[in-house]
Amino acid sequence: MSAIPLTARGAERLQAELHRLKTVERPEVINAIAEARAQGDLSENAEYDAARERQGFIEGRIQELEGTLSNAQIINPADLDVSGQAVFGATVEIEDLESGERLTYQIVGDLEADIRANMISVSSPVARALIGKSEGDVVEVRAPAGVREYEVCSVSYQ
Repeated sequence: MSAIPLTARGAERLQAELHRLKTVERPEVINAIAEARAQGDLSENAEYDAARERQGFIEGRIQELEGTLSNAQIINPADLDVSGQAVFGATVEIEDLESGERLTYQIVGDLEADIRANMISVSSPVARALIGKSEGDVVEVRAPAGVREYEVCSVSYQ
């Protein structure tokens, strides 16, 4: 498995989820299975089936998180010497040249991307267009909705 790029904040979030799954949810589901077993006949016990299904989901997610974190390449853009260029982990403010709307995005890994939190995947059309650009540069983004032009207003590393 190849290295998985993560920001420090993204790695912390995944580690917190892993900790919660191991220390809270795993013991809860084990107790739920024990209680369902105590009720007797398992062949018609919906609580037992639901608890076993939940256990399978939790164990699968734990394995997924452990695999991701073991292959993670944590990148802190503040430590890179990039002289104002947009790179992985950078927060970039752009202005749509057609509408004048300003947008701010942080460029993150695929696992961290969340458009509601203004975090876009490094493999998205917008991020691919922004990588390597500096303040004042104009980029052309080919997206499913068509071609858009944006000006890079600022690049910061948080």
